[in-house]
Amino acid sequence: MSAAHEKESALTIPDGARTGGDGPAAAATGAGTSPAAAQVTSSELLSVVASRELAGRRTVFAGIGLPTLATELARLTVAPRAEVVYESGVCGAHPSHLPETIADAVLITGAEAVLSMPALFGCVLQGGHIDVGFLGAAQIDRFGNLNTSVIGDWERPEVRLPGSGGGVEVMANSREVFVVMRRHDPRSFVRTLDFCTTPGPDRALAEGIRPLGAGVTRVVTELGVLAREGVGDELRLVAVHPGVTAEQVRVATGWDLKVAATVATVAPPTPAELRLLREDVDPGRVYLR
Repeated sequence: MSAAHEKESALTIPDGARTGGDGPAAAATGAGTSPAAAQVTSSELLSVVASRELAGRRTVFAGIGLPTLATELARLTVAPRAEVVYESGVCGAHPSHLPETIADAVLITGAEAVLSMPALFGCVLQGGHIDVGFLGAAQIDRFGNLNTSVIGDWERPEVRLPGSGGGVEVMANSREVFVVMRRHDPRSFVRTLDFCTTPGPDRALAEGIRPLGAGVTRVVTELGVLAREGVGDELRLVAVHPGVTAEQVRVATGWDLKVAATVATVAPPTPAELRLLREDVDPGRVYLR
C-alpha cells in the first residue's frame, strides 16, 4: 500500500458521506461542527472512521460489534459494492437490521449464499478471496498480534474472554486486517500480550508458518489511527483525532510508538455519516453506545 493511498484512505471524508462524546477524541470533535455532530460518542467516532477505511474494498470478513457497524455504514457510503462475509458461513449478507450474533437469522434472509464451515474456511478464506478481515481485540502489540483470550495469567486470569473464533484464519488468510479498539491505553496496547490468540504474519513466520496476507495494516482507536505495511513493519501513528496530540498517543501506548513524519488530523464525522449510522444502520442502538 502506497504512502499516498494510506494518507487518503485513512484521513479524508467521503463527499457528503455519498448519500455527548464519551472519549477524549469524541469530546474534541465538537469544535467547528453542527450541534448534532458535536454529540459524537466514541462508538460513533470509531465506526465512522473505520468505515472510511473500506473505500474501494470488495470482500470484507466482519466480526460482530464495531466491525459490523463500520461495514454496514461503508456499504451506504464509500463501499456500496462490498460483499460482507460472516463466520457463520453467510456470504453477501443483506440484513434488514443489525445482527446480534454471527448466527442471527436476519443474516440469512436475502444473503447471496450460506456456506458450510469447510467451504467458508477452506475455500473462501484459505482461497484468498477476502480483501479485509475486520476484527476487534482486548490487547494488541506493535506487530499486530492480538489477544482475545485472557487478561492476566492463563491459569488465574483477571478476565477470561471469548477466544479466537475464526480470528486466526481471518488474520492468516485475509489480504489485510483492520482492527477497531475501544480503548487506547497501556493495558490494551501492550509491549507483550498476556496471551497471543491471533498471531500476525511476523510471529507466524517465526514459527515456520507462511500466512497469505499482510496481517494488521490499520488500527482505529479513540485517539487516532495506527498503520503498518506488512511483514517486518511495526505499527506507527499516522493520524490523530481533533484535539489529540501525538505525545498523548505515545503516552497511552505500552511500547515506544513510532510516529509518522507527518501526522494528519482525522476529519470528524459528518452530519450525513452520523444520520446514516443512527437512523439507518443502528436505530435500535444494538451496538452504538
